[in-house]
Amino acid sequence: MSPKPVLVSGRKLVNIFKKLGYEKVSQRGSHIKIKNYKTGSTLIIPDHKEIDCWTLKTILKQAEISDEGFNEYLKK
Repeated sequence: MSPKPVLVSGRKLVNIFKKLGYEKVSQRGSHIKIKNYKTGSTLIIPDHKEIDCWTLKTILKQAEISDEGFNEYLKK
């Protein structure tokens, strides 16, 4: 079963992760590097208008966030 497409931009995704304790570390080209210093987790977010659903799924997996949990943050 394919995931339900969620349209989210890279910058919006970075803002959501900032609410979760991540900080922007650097940006190189169209990729933004964010880090959570409490957990030591580092993520690379593409700075695109729309992030592909599979890319988003991979980022959420790396951050150990469920799809349902992410949808709650999108609603806020």
